Amino acid sequence: MQTIEDFFFVSFTRQTNLKPSSMNRLFSFFSITILSITLLVSCHKQVLPPSPVLPVPTDSQLAWHEMEQYAFVHFTTNTFTDKEWGSGDESEKVFNPTAMDVTQWTKTIHSAGLNGLVLTCKHHDGFCLWPSRYTEHSVKNSPYKNGKGNVVDEVEKACRAEGLKFGVYLSPWDRNRADYGSPSYVEYYRNQLKELFAAHSPVFEMWFDGANGGDGYYGGAREKRQIDGKTYYDWPTTLKLIRGMEPNVIFFSDAGPDIRWCGNESGYIGETNWNTISTDTLYAGKSGINSLLNSGEENGTNWIPAEVDVSIRPGWFYHAKEDSLVKSPEQLFNIYLSSVGRGSNLILNIPPDRRGLINEIDVASLQGWKKLIDERFKTNLALNKPVTASSVRSGSPVYGASMITDGNKETYWATNDQDKTGNLEIDLGGKKPISYILVQEYIKLGQRVKSFSVELEINGSWQEVAKGTTIGYKRIIRINPAEAQKIRLVINDSKACPVISNVEVY
Repeated sequence: MQTIEDFFFVSFTRQTNLKPSSMNRLFSFFSITILSITLLVSCHKQVLPPSPVLPVPTDSQLAWHEMEQYAFVHFTTNTFTDKEWGSGDESEKVFNPTAMDVTQWTKTIHSAGLNGLVLTCKHHDGFCLWPSRYTEHSVKNSPYKNGKGNVVDEVEKACRAEGLKFGVYLSPWDRNRADYGSPSYVEYYRNQLKELFAAHSPVFEMWFDGANGGDGYYGGAREKRQIDGKTYYDWPTTLKLIRGMEPNVIFFSDAGPDIRWCGNESGYIGETNWNTISTDTLYAGKSGINSLLNSGEENGTNWIPAEVDVSIRPGWFYHAKEDSLVKSPEQLFNIYLSSVGRGSNLILNIPPDRRGLINEIDVASLQGWKKLIDERFKTNLALNKPVTASSVRSGSPVYGASMITDGNKETYWATNDQDKTGNLEIDLGGKKPISYILVQEYIKLGQRVKSFSVELEINGSWQEVAKGTTIGYKRIIRINPAEAQKIRLVINDSKACPVISNVEVY
């Protein structure tokens, strides 16, 4: 059998007039070169990636992280009674939007840079925005479209047309139901979930509110009822039911199981934000729960990242008296930095008014917010710029410094396993005005960084301009504006060798 070397030798000899001795020397040179290249490639192939730092996100959680921000829409009888929490005794007749246009909602939301919409299909008052077969307290008994309307269906179709993902909220608490607090209500609740998920798919997120029990109409009883939030709903059975219908749905509640509450409704997650947390420490009402939810746990046993929920208005439903209190574009931008900019997703509530439209004041604020984001993050000064690193994993270009500026989210810089510190230096090619630095970890291998700092070379010396703790999926650091040609990211401490996938400079 002829070897590759024999084939190369015979073929090349026939095509040249070289003497056999010269040919042998030339062939030796080529053989050594080919062997060297083969060994080099083989060596690089054998450089294994870092082992994951458990836990790591699921594919569904990764897709959720990449959404970054989306809208919450609170709309029910409360919109027309000027309440935040309806008692459950509201007449279905009060639900009567005069100029309903869900396409205006989705176009407004999409143009603001939001990637999805979660609709309050039923709030605590129990009024259903779809014609549920299990209750008369629904849109089917309202004047809206003479009782033939289905707001949930209309919003879902508008979302699909606009390229938005669709999510649902169904309050576990129901102040209208006479049987709330008994086993039959749990059956009723599950039946409504089955109605929703059978009619609407895909659903990217299911939102479960933490408010459970209190004063209510309860079918005329008008009393206060309390339930045991840990056991009453039998959540494992309910979640299994939904997951069987929608395998990729992400569940939100105080404790997950897929994403957690951030511990406040003010629009921020902590400066230290671990995506990991231990579920055995979490349940609604536990002392110190809000602080724990806000920071996560460095050594948490489950990947349950935080979602920051906040309204563009003081309340969650539209109230005309709050028209002068709509958050400004700059306020929304600050919320963006303290949520998405700290590795969490932002769900921004945008409530329609009594016409069934997102109010002009809210629209203007959203447009101004989007303009600020577009202007301030217009040009990535670091894209494809040269980078040097303090060290590279086994010297392999696969994990080289340039991976952080190549614009590819699947490549990353990594160090050897024993190296839990390191730095990356980016040369911008000339002095540039700098205000923001964006950093991302390759979270498919877990969250690692515990401490970092940012330095700029100013007047020939390195000056620290920012420092922080966690990075996670994304960290945006705002600094006092400065001019510099070189920027350095310093990893001061990490749970394991750092894996940084992206650095951007604006």
